[in-house]
Amino acid sequence: MLSDHTQDNDAPPPPDNPHADDGIPKIVPPLPRENRRARELPWRTAFDWLRAGWSDLWRNPLPSLLYGFGIFAVSALIVWALFRFDYGYVLLPALAGFMVIGPLIANGLYEKSRRLETDATTSYVEMIFVKPRSGYQALFMGVLLLCLFLLWMRAAVLIWALFFGIVPFPGTDQIVPMLFLTPTGWAVLFVGSAVGALFAAFSFAISVFAVPMLLTERTDAMSALGTSMAMVWNNLPVMLAWGAIVLVLFLLSMLTGFLGLILIFPLLGHATWHAYRVIRGEIAPDGDTERMFIRPA
Repeated sequence: MLSDHTQDNDAPPPPDNPHADDGIPKIVPPLPRENRRARELPWRTAFDWLRAGWSDLWRNPLPSLLYGFGIFAVSALIVWALFRFDYGYVLLPALAGFMVIGPLIANGLYEKSRRLETDATTSYVEMIFVKPRSGYQALFMGVLLLCLFLLWMRAAVLIWALFFGIVPFPGTDQIVPMLFLTPTGWAVLFVGSAVGALFAAFSFAISVFAVPMLLTERTDAMSALGTSMAMVWNNLPVMLAWGAIVLVLFLLSMLTGFLGLILIFPLLGHATWHAYRVIRGEIAPDGDTERMFIRPA
């Protein structure tokens, strides 16, 4: 009996004993956490958003087209003022900066698409004077994007001075040969495009979904900025595709002397709303409705 008891004490503990090996508990790796912001969308989904935006555009099209015409008229007026008051040298940076504030001035288009989901109509006046649920936080968002735009304009002037020195602007008739036919001009275009791309990518990430979020949810601007960046980062393939679509269509609108903005700007605004709804999780990619964070009134 004693021998049997001694053998039992000398036997190794069972492998699932948490206090085996000198009392050190067994380490169990944590379970993987679900990424609630990742939708695992293929990049082709961006074209689905574009088609949905096209559908919204032509449902009661007059307010959307008037909205686009207003954007075209203001853009043409700004370009005219730049040349009228001898500020033509900031034209290219200003055009690039349009990508920074674009999501902010599309608020009325988001509102129309939101109401179309309940088959409600939206007038042009209602699109212009839309009231975000976040109140003055939307105004704060506008100030932040405006500061980012001004920072990009200052960076563009510094890049010009870095390569050409502190010299007067040569005029629009000489700027094209300077930029495209000289090595210094090529360097300015390369560096300016690289820096501008960084500004555009950052502003796109923080604002593309933040502005629709402030329209429909009661939240603060900084939380909306952070959430927008997280949504973009966790859905990078489809958002890269969407950013490329936005860039190509914006370049096409510039090639038409901004006339294309009458149609392209409303199209992109409506499509961005559908991108927000899918990635935010309010509408699943297969069309099933999910629980909304704060349901719009």
